[in-house]
Amino acid sequence: MPPPPSLSSLPIEIVLEILARVPKRFHPTLSCVSKTFRRLLRSPEIHKIRSLLRRDSLFICFVEKTDQQWFSLRRAENNNPTTEKNHFVSIDLAFPCQTEKEPSVVAIGAEIFFICGSFYPSSAMWVLDSRTGTFRRGPSSRAARLCKSVGVVGSKVYVIGSYRDDEIHVESFDARTNTWELAPVPEDQGWWSSDATVSLNRKVCALHFSSDANCYDTRDGSCERLGLPKGERLWRSRTGAYVMNNVLYVYYARFGLMWYDSEMRLWRVVNGLSHLNKVRSVAMAEYYGKLAFLWEDEVGVSGGTKEVWCRMIALERSEEGVDGIAEASQLLGSVPRGYILRHCLSVSD
Repeated sequence: MPPPPSLSSLPIEIVLEILARVPKRFHPTLSCVSKTFRRLLRSPEIHKIRSLLRRDSLFICFVEKTDQQWFSLRRAENNNPTTEKNHFVSIDLAFPCQTEKEPSVVAIGAEIFFICGSFYPSSAMWVLDSRTGTFRRGPSSRAARLCKSVGVVGSKVYVIGSYRDDEIHVESFDARTNTWELAPVPEDQGWWSSDATVSLNRKVCALHFSSDANCYDTRDGSCERLGLPKGERLWRSRTGAYVMNNVLYVYYARFGLMWYDSEMRLWRVVNGLSHLNKVRSVAMAEYYGKLAFLWEDEVGVSGGTKEVWCRMIALERSEEGVDGIAEASQLLGSVPRGYILRHCLSVSD
């Protein structure tokens, strides 16, 4: 009896069409199937197909005092993929919890998780379905706590926080089973509040841009320090750091876009981007396989508004390090001058 046909026996064009329709949250699992799948899932061709299908978007949040205003960045419909533009559209999102003014926010697939407890102990969590724009109340965590740092590893949301005894504990929420469970207690019981939080090598890293990063290993609770470039604080922004293809990128106006070489344990500047604007309020997230680099510009803007700009940057590893190729800048729109860029989330269906 002949063996049943497999996906790898199909023409590569058909394989790409199939893989492009698989939700991105399953891509890490598919990458483990074979080297071919891993290569195809990172290929420009699959991102072109996903772009035509309009499967990915960015959700961007500005804050002004206690108010939040959300925007989405999506591909325009019925455009040629080589010339298409991105639409920056305001979204009316009424966060249901009136007592929580600034929740921690992360995304898994098409869902955005709002973790309460930034200022007062809470066990509440709300989940936004980005496809419908509707909130639902998620399961409460095991105990009310002050939320310090939140990161995503695989399909789990890890919440690092303190309870009544001030000891740092960690809980994880599994988005697949819709349940909370205790995670290993961090060895480092120090300061876990952060300017930004990223996930790298199955670790949740709380970044302090004026000092170092504190990284918590979700597997055993061990912790380690990660030195950050010195000489400049990343001003007024929680979004100037991002992990893409398991490489940590940080933007500094003084140094430009930098990446962390985990083998050499040092920071290096991304090549080819010396022409990038020297800006101070930056957001970064993955968008169809490229790094979306957003910034605010008040120069030359009259009235009480400022402009929001974006450049898409292709990043490739080379013998010299990481090379960046930036597309032309695109003016996305304007926001009130008092708005502060707070969240930038990569959301995919």
